[in-house]
Amino acid sequence: MTDDELMGLALEEARAAAEHGDVPIGALVVVDGLVVARRHNQREQLQDPTAHAEVLAIRDAAAALGSWRLERATVFVTLEPCAMCAGTMVNARVERLVFGARSLDNGACGSLYHLGSDPRLNHEFSTTADVRADECGELLSTYFAGLR
Repeated sequence: MTDDELMGLALEEARAAAEHGDVPIGALVVVDGLVVARRHNQREQLQDPTAHAEVLAIRDAAAALGSWRLERATVFVTLEPCAMCAGTMVNARVERLVFGARSLDNGACGSLYHLGSDPRLNHEFSTTADVRADECGELLSTYFAGLR
């Protein structure tokens, strides 16, 4: 599958988050072309500040693969990861990140920081930004407009 097609699956997950009142962000972990985990935000549902889509998907992928080292993994997420999620990707040794919309107020993979390419850390990952960015951003804008 292409990056665009895989982002489509992440968008499906994002829509599932909105159905139960969470910010619509979805994530996948793909290894060797296979989706090994897919999740969406569940902070409100679980009342857990760490229940971001990326963290949940990475946890599931590690469990599915039997290893915390996700060295061949690509993470797809509809919104640029925050520092917590980017740090999780560094610690999991993720190979690549693909994200949709940029997070100008919280993004740690290009907008405010770039934790994935900081040579001071013990691991770096490549990043592809802006995949289906308009669609990802519109989903978030629509969700937040409905709250006002």
